[in-house]
Amino acid sequence: MIKRFFEVVKILERNLINNFFRFSQNPPKEFALAHIHTVPKFRRTVERRWKRKYGSPEYGLKILTPKTNLKVCQECGHYQEINRLCGNCYKRIEDETNIIKDKIVEKLGGTPIDKEVVVLYNGDNIPDKVKEFWKGKRIIEMKKERPKWFSKNLLQKSTQEPSDCTAVKPTDLA
Repeated sequence: MIKRFFEVVKILERNLINNFFRFSQNPPKEFALAHIHTVPKFRRTVERRWKRKYGSPEYGLKILTPKTNLKVCQECGHYQEINRLCGNCYKRIEDETNIIKDKIVEKLGGTPIDKEVVVLYNGDNIPDKVKEFWKGKRIIEMKKERPKWFSKNLLQKSTQEPSDCTAVKPTDLA
């Protein structure tokens, strides 16, 4: 398939060059290869790169404008863009998650996680659940206090149980 592609490119190139320059015979090989492998002859200078990037009267002015969509994070006080996660808060969450992952690997080893894993911190009240709740779950104990920003309802499932109701309720009728 690749061989066929190159053959087609070669034929198209030959036809294009013959029609454009009115060659009666095939053009020299060096001329034909130059159309396939077009590269710049000279390197752009730093000044020209900066002019293209930041603007100049030659290339059109690109005036740098300050960002106006910044706000202060309510949790940590660092600046962040509106409708974006705060980079500092995200880093803290990422570090805590990596610590949890390391604990899971340390306790479970290389075995696949086929059962639900429950993370308990120091000072967490173990919910008084039926023994069936704890059956088949793997418990990871963290030897430190739960961070304030880390949700306490980690033991609750985030999905709802399927409903037994078969009646369909209409919504947004007006």
